[in-house]
Amino acid sequence: MIRRSALCAAVLLLHALPVVAQKKTAKSAADLSSIDPVVNAMMAEWKVPGLALGVIKDGQVVYAKGYGYRDLEAKLPVTPRTLMAIGSNTKSMTVVLMGMLVDEKKLEWDKPVKSYLPDFQMYDDYATRNLTPRDLVNHRSGLPRHDIVWYGRKITRKEVVGRLRYLEPTTSFRNIWQYQNLMYATAGYLEEVLTGRTWDDLVRERIFAPLGMSRSNTAITESPKSDDFAWAYGIKDGAIVRIPFRSADHVGPAGSANSSIEDMLKYVQFRIDLGMAGGKRLLSEAQAREMQSAQMPVGPAADALWAGFDLASYGLGVGISSYRGHRAVIHGGGIDGFISQMSWLPDDRIGVVVLTNQGVNNGIPTLVVKAVYDRILGLPPIDWAAKQREVDRVVAKQVADAGAKVVAERKPGTSPSRPLSGFAGSYSHPGYGTLVVRMAGDGLELVADDMRAPLEHYHYDTFKVGEGPASGMLQGLVSFLTNPKGEVDRVSIPLEQALPPIILTRVP
Repeated sequence: MIRRSALCAAVLLLHALPVVAQKKTAKSAADLSSIDPVVNAMMAEWKVPGLALGVIKDGQVVYAKGYGYRDLEAKLPVTPRTLMAIGSNTKSMTVVLMGMLVDEKKLEWDKPVKSYLPDFQMYDDYATRNLTPRDLVNHRSGLPRHDIVWYGRKITRKEVVGRLRYLEPTTSFRNIWQYQNLMYATAGYLEEVLTGRTWDDLVRERIFAPLGMSRSNTAITESPKSDDFAWAYGIKDGAIVRIPFRSADHVGPAGSANSSIEDMLKYVQFRIDLGMAGGKRLLSEAQAREMQSAQMPVGPAADALWAGFDLASYGLGVGISSYRGHRAVIHGGGIDGFISQMSWLPDDRIGVVVLTNQGVNNGIPTLVVKAVYDRILGLPPIDWAAKQREVDRVVAKQVADAGAKVVAERKPGTSPSRPLSGFAGSYSHPGYGTLVVRMAGDGLELVADDMRAPLEHYHYDTFKVGEGPASGMLQGLVSFLTNPKGEVDRVSIPLEQALPPIILTRVP
């Protein structure tokens, strides 16, 4: 996931740092010798402070290198050991844990979740009765993202699951593929209930430890304790600026892990080897293959996630695709200030991981993965950066058009129906919790736990969410509604872009 933030500081010229020695075959080294200028140019163009790239082939690390800076201000270099947030690449680890529980007969993929969690309830009764662990992790619950339930909020994993019953779907259960974080939070909570262990402990004990991923963790607050970690960066007014870490602990199974190239290559090798690591079987081959098999067609909805790959379906925690005729498994991840990409070609026994510490309009991880595949497979290189520029151009126009529409629809010369203080108060929704509208100087401010943003008058009793230092996902037009007595008793806020605005009720 990637979300906008208000940021500030200066742009610096980026360059690659010396390669860190790893096992390398002469052929592979030659195949990848031309990747450095490509990476350097991309980092400079898209203003990415630091990047780590790792490649494995036939069970060997053939490339592991850091580019740019993990700490831009102190000029500390990225290395293959540098910890960065991997965002939604965490999801595949949650699925691996589920597969282990299936191996142990503690879980069945196609048995209703409600049989394990009696209090489990969705908005739709049919989905409540029939949704299975498989449905949790292949994005076909019928729910859109509803990310503001957790993003920037103070909420526990158990509370996340409890709020599902109040979140409206956009389509019927199992109808279409819609990327989702809350279902993965539920999957992790299910693992906790079945084992009596926290999801974090399970990841450490059953994945990190046996794979030798000694530097990896499941909470961003742990990373600064390391001797080699990256700060998070974004872009403001064309400049690279440091931004605060974003905790995703309350939906940790969906995206809170942090890792390095060295560690992630071990994980990808484990997936290529279908559950084997260090001569030991950690996951049955049947489960490993199941995860990498087509489960749900995704259609054009995944274009932004895996652009350039011929993606046909989603497996369990990973995308199932092909790249220029080669079967491919791929997944990306993003959280404030970080974007990552992991991929492997199962039949070719090649894996690539890219980690970056800039989270705004940064498609570089996917571009680098494709550039590596072109070279290591001996294919004619494609100018993927040029294709990304065209994507950026289209997106920029869409954003500009949407902004122009908002301006055009505004009714000038209007004013609020009452003093601004008359709109202040707490507004509640059983799924989204309580949001607060309060006076901030001479204006209004919208607050959702750790997020806050100014409300700028738009027209009548409608206000536009402005940019603020902690505005996070708060955006769009906020309209205050009245009862027959003329009292403000509700507020309409576009908390989920795939649905009509959500109505929150004023708390007396």
